[in-house]
Amino acid sequence: MAASDLLAKIKGLPAEDQAEVEHFVDQLREGKQEQALRFAFTKLSEKAFAAVWDNPDDAVYDEL
Repeated sequence: MAASDLLAKIKGLPAEDQAEVEHFVDQLREGKQEQALRFAFTKLSEKAFAAVWDNPDDAVYDEL
């Protein structure tokens, strides 16, 4: 679907529904941003947790 088709459909909605579409789009954007931040924080913490995660006592969990 082309962006112009989608815009035409949205413009054809009542104002209340357009506001709901806008809210939904905002939620999608926020979700993607939060997901990217969580991934970045996870990558940054890998070195800090490596000593805790990588030990002989917990090696059995590496098999899971």
